[in-house]
Amino acid sequence: MDKAYIAVLSFAFLFLLHYILGRKSNGSKGAVHLPPSPPAVPFFGHLHLVEKPLHAALCRLGARLGPVFSLRLGARNAVVVSSPACARECFTDHDVAFANRPQFPSQMLVSYGGTSLVSSSYGPHWRNLRRVAAVRLLSAHRVTGMSGVIAAEVRAMARRLCRAAAASPGGDGAARVELKRSLFELSLSVLMETIARTKGTRSEADGDTDMSLEAQEFKQVVDEIIPLIGAANVWDYLPVMRWFDVSGVRSRILATVSRRDAFLHRLIDAERRRMEEGGDDGEKKSMIAVLLTLQKTEPELYTDQMIIALCANMFVAGTETTSSTIEWAMSLLLNHPAALKKAQAEMDASIGTSRMVTADDVPRLSYLQCIINETLRLYPAAPLLLPHESSADCKVGGYDVPSGTMLIVNAYAIHRDPAVWEDPTAFRPERFEDGKGDGLLLMPFGMGRRRCPGETLALQTVGVVLGTLVQCFDWERVDGLEVDMTEGVGITMPKSVALEAVCRPRAAMRDVLQKL
Repeated sequence: MDKAYIAVLSFAFLFLLHYILGRKSNGSKGAVHLPPSPPAVPFFGHLHLVEKPLHAALCRLGARLGPVFSLRLGARNAVVVSSPACARECFTDHDVAFANRPQFPSQMLVSYGGTSLVSSSYGPHWRNLRRVAAVRLLSAHRVTGMSGVIAAEVRAMARRLCRAAAASPGGDGAARVELKRSLFELSLSVLMETIARTKGTRSEADGDTDMSLEAQEFKQVVDEIIPLIGAANVWDYLPVMRWFDVSGVRSRILATVSRRDAFLHRLIDAERRRMEEGGDDGEKKSMIAVLLTLQKTEPELYTDQMIIALCANMFVAGTETTSSTIEWAMSLLLNHPAALKKAQAEMDASIGTSRMVTADDVPRLSYLQCIINETLRLYPAAPLLLPHESSADCKVGGYDVPSGTMLIVNAYAIHRDPAVWEDPTAFRPERFEDGKGDGLLLMPFGMGRRRCPGETLALQTVGVVLGTLVQCFDWERVDGLEVDMTEGVGITMPKSVALEAVCRPRAAMRDVLQKL
């Protein structure tokens, strides 16, 4: 018999023995009222139920088991929450107890041993990272100062779309474009400018709608790393799979992380050289420059590794999630042309046709805000949020949750709860008009003390970009076919099929667009 096979059986036996003894030990401590759970398989637990996309699989289980249920995922115990009331309970009554992150092996490989802002455990180190991110890097004042960068990148994107339309083979002034590529490059360019005060470069052969070299490089990193991390990665739950690593998950993660870190090292080194040569932008310092300045006074705290980890978090979180949200919004509008026309009419009435929408306009465009809210309700960028872990015994929905239990909050299910939302799967921006959605739980950026600190920047970017696409262009579906709304897999929720659409500069905005 093959030695590897014998080893697998041995580990399976030991794990099963450990599980049985663990249950007996727990039983001796007294009755524990755990959440309901589906039938489990020895050794694997409920891993056979982990289907992709995971948020949809957990929705189906929640429909059978209720708003709080438990799973045993290999060596880990987890509780899944899928109701607004229980989510509020987790992040208000027990916010401190659930402030930790589970230490996934895959996350350890991409987050410097769990020391990054996203993955670090709750404590002094995390609080310092959070303070730096919220106060030094992503404060309301700094985000307001980024509006000019966002506007410049939006104009550049609009200019490329106009050129593509003018050069269309059919000569009808309409271009077929893959929006995800343009949106990802825009999101990355905004962050490149604000984090490192640098712009992407294009080769001579790049077309008007091709991505810059930096965007291509970083998008490849994101596309490779997202499917390898997250709550649906079975590799994280079975030690035997990590020991043998037949599928090469560890080596694939490390190779991708190496390329990501080389990308970030180049940005940091360039900014350090610029500062040494006397460059100082004062209030407009890049985020890296702010961190390098802090490094001079507290080098033991603001190490290069800490700076790279913070930048990595912001780049990954700020590119994929922002571009995906805008892509989902445009997909929904293309499938609901009446809503698109209504949004254009609002802009024509509120802004006019003599200038492009700005960040200051976005809060006043109530229907555009409704579209954004409805998009985040139906397609939250992180449908399961990021996993939490309990640091103390507590109760959720009347059930006991022991310390060390992983908490999975199914925001996707909460946003589509039929007890809360009328016709929950339908795209109806009007449900948020005139304050009708006030008090209903939307949590696309998380909740509690580990809520995403980049929310303000993300919403500003989404608002200006989506507003520009709606205001400046007429959009049609390719060949008149319904846009495919199939959901992809990963820690975020990308579209399974990238959005392609036909765009044509709006006649009413022609004079403005010609001046770009």
